[in-house]
Amino acid sequence: MRKAGVSFEEVKADLLKNEEFRAEYEKLRPRYEAVGQIIKARKEQDMTQEELARRIGTQKSNISRLESGNYNPSLDMLIKIAKALGKNLNIRLQ
Repeated sequence: MRKAGVSFEEVKADLLKNEEFRAEYEKLRPRYEAVGQIIKARKEQDMTQEELARRIGTQKSNISRLESGNYNPSLDMLIKIAKALGKNLNIRLQ
């Protein structure tokens, strides 16, 4: 059964038709992808934001802001998050 309303993917596809929006989206894509991977890994481990925050020695509010896209984490914080999630951080310049 399909839910009422418009899906995020439909809205995103429509917005990406706008050249200015698409340029900004592409500029922020690495951040969106990193945040998405953090959220996915955390949820796969049934870990709360509070637990992740405790493991890296920060406040839950910092994890919440990171996951909502309202916080630009340092490289050191990303390394701590990866370690807390049992992952490795890999960065590529292409």
